Amino acid sequence: MSTENRFQFAKSVALNEVMLLEASMNDFAYDTHAHEEFSFGVTLSGRQDFFALGEHHKSHSGNVIVFNPEDAHDGHSGGDDTLHYKMLYVHPDQLTPMLESAGGRRVKDFRVEQMVQDDPVLKAHILRLAQLVEDSATSALEYSSALFEFAEYLARQKGIQVESKLRSKDPVFERVREYLHAYVGEDVSLDALSQVAHMSKYHLLRCFRDYFGMTPHQYWQNYRINRAKQAIERGMPLADVAFMFGFTDLSYFNRRFKPIFGVTPYQFRRHLLRT
Repeated sequence: MSTENRFQFAKSVALNEVMLLEASMNDFAYDTHAHEEFSFGVTLSGRQDFFALGEHHKSHSGNVIVFNPEDAHDGHSGGDDTLHYKMLYVHPDQLTPMLESAGGRRVKDFRVEQMVQDDPVLKAHILRLAQLVEDSATSALEYSSALFEFAEYLARQKGIQVESKLRSKDPVFERVREYLHAYVGEDVSLDALSQVAHMSKYHLLRCFRDYFGMTPHQYWQNYRINRAKQAIERGMPLADVAFMFGFTDLSYFNRRFKPIFGVTPYQFRRHLLRT
């Protein structure tokens, strides 16, 4: 095998049934095979050629590839350039309940019919999920929320009706809000929130967003960032702030803080000291 052939797998620490493959291929070719999972990939560079379901396919740079469970296929690099791609493997047991909750009804034998797609939105969803798998600091709630949004898009793409209903003030979601506030410094799980709300995880994701206008993770992230900002304003050391509100280290704290406030926590504190 050429040294230009590299395969790196990463397992989601948040969801056991999600795996990521990042591969670079030059002279390697897959034998015909099939997966139990859905496979969602993005060709990053080069060209990916494969034979599946009686047809030859070519995926160019920027294209999305989708294999349904049990879709037999092979695969190799096409052309002279090295093929570089990322592929997410999501088990039906993980995806199907999300699709059903997104569409508001049972989904039987869900399939994506088009194997190669030029879809920038679908591509963005896949790459976002891949990035979350690669980031060990990703919380279970963040990953579940991102995967649910991905499932919603697949449901819309398939023509499954995605429900969105405005709800009046509901003590169930106020209770979930209070739980998120109480555990602002911990890695809150979707399982825990579903127990608080007494509803299924993916139904909770959909209803929570209808109620608050954001996913549970977005709400929790926004709340703890604002609490962290208040702690900095009170003069608490940055390392203590990061620890108190569940950020694994200062680098991760910076990555979460700056997109909200435009500056790092250190820069924010310096701004306060100059006033």
